[in-house]
Amino acid sequence: MKRFKYMILTASALLCGAFFTACDDNDDKPVFPESPDKEYDMSGFVRGADVSWLTEMEKKSYKFYDAEGNSQECMSLLRDLGMNAIRLRVWVNPEQGWSAEEGFFNPEGWCNKEDVVTKAWRAHNLGYRIMIDFHYSDIWADPGRQEKPAAWADLSFEELQKAVADHTTDVLSAIKARGIDVEWVQVGNETRSGMLKPDGAASSGNTANFAKLVTSGYDAVKTIYPKAKVIVHIDQGNNPNRYIWLFDGLKADGGKWDVIGMSLYPDPDSEDWRQMNNDCIENMKNLIARYQTPVMMCELGINWNYTEAEAFFTDFMTKAKQVDQCLGVFSWEPQSYGGWKGYHKGLFDDSGKPTSAFNAFKR
Repeated sequence: MKRFKYMILTASALLCGAFFTACDDNDDKPVFPESPDKEYDMSGFVRGADVSWLTEMEKKSYKFYDAEGNSQECMSLLRDLGMNAIRLRVWVNPEQGWSAEEGFFNPEGWCNKEDVVTKAWRAHNLGYRIMIDFHYSDIWADPGRQEKPAAWADLSFEELQKAVADHTTDVLSAIKARGIDVEWVQVGNETRSGMLKPDGAASSGNTANFAKLVTSGYDAVKTIYPKAKVIVHIDQGNNPNRYIWLFDGLKADGGKWDVIGMSLYPDPDSEDWRQMNNDCIENMKNLIARYQTPVMMCELGINWNYTEAEAFFTDFMTKAKQVDQCLGVFSWEPQSYGGWKGYHKGLFDDSGKPTSAFNAFKR
């Protein structure tokens, strides 16, 4: 069982000026106030948060507050609110990945290797378990877009496989060099239609190239973190057809994975979230039985001000915990608030305080 005892280090206290010191009359050694001694259970079912926007939000002077309105560092606040894992996305050259018409998706250089290492280090020092999410793009990868990084545009397919392996190795090596453990790694993000298109496009009956790219990433992960679980992640967790054709194809074509990852984002104005939750849970059970691999909800979200948001998260978390081999649930960018980047599915209200939906992660 992984437990993390939060003890403020003397060196950190000195650097941050967090404590007043006094001198002992006998030996002039500094005397520090007693450090808070709080134990966090970071083990078991994953209660995770993708906070990849965090450093960018901090740069824009966003603050985060507890329920009483006290300002608090975001990752430590999320831990107090029940989270035990952090997910971080990686882009290849994000300063290359934007054009004027892209709107709020401008990555502006964030989520590159250095930024990811910074956030992983912060999470590690708070005892979090960590997932790294490789997009293999300079910008967002999702079902609608799986663009090659600009630097990889003219590579042959064999060179593209090597680029996937080299990029994966480079980023994970930088994280490992800081003494940080990584428990899960996504090889691609929401890859329902493949990745690194057109070379790695996937369709029913044609997943061969996609399987080779996934395997290149898988093998690279294992060279750096042999015990890390590699995830292949697609969207619409309530739609079994999305999963069966893709994973049947990956299996037939020799693609490697350890965990099947999902996303689920109900629109309460037009969709029945209760039915979607039930369909997703049933899909989880069937996938576990069909492929003999665990599943994980890698992205879960609903509008923060939806009146039944807490009920939605509680319902899903409760049912997911009852599924043998469901490893856990990550909410996506829960710290987002105030319409940050046009996103409204965080777990904070417009004043930067946590909403009651966090109760689902503490129960």
